Amino acid sequence: MQTTSSKIQTAFRFDRELINRLKLKAKKENRSLNNYVETALMDIAYDEPNNETISAINEVKSGKSLSKLDLDNFDSFVESL
Repeated sequence: MQTTSSKIQTAFRFDRELINRLKLKAKKENRSLNNYVETALMDIAYDEPNNETISAINEVKSGKSLSKLDLDNFDSFVESL
């Protein structure tokens, strides 16, 4: 079964040193520059936290349900995990 993706060609202007660094990183991973940059951009564009993470972030920001860590009992806390 053959699948096709809808891709368009576009052009960007990047600093020469940035391109050189990206080429080196792509080469180290045995990938093309295009694949390396596209993957990096997809990671950024689609990096959205799930509902559980969003709830945890909101909880921390609100300050509710936060407890102080008892460092005197830290070892037993770690062992309980």
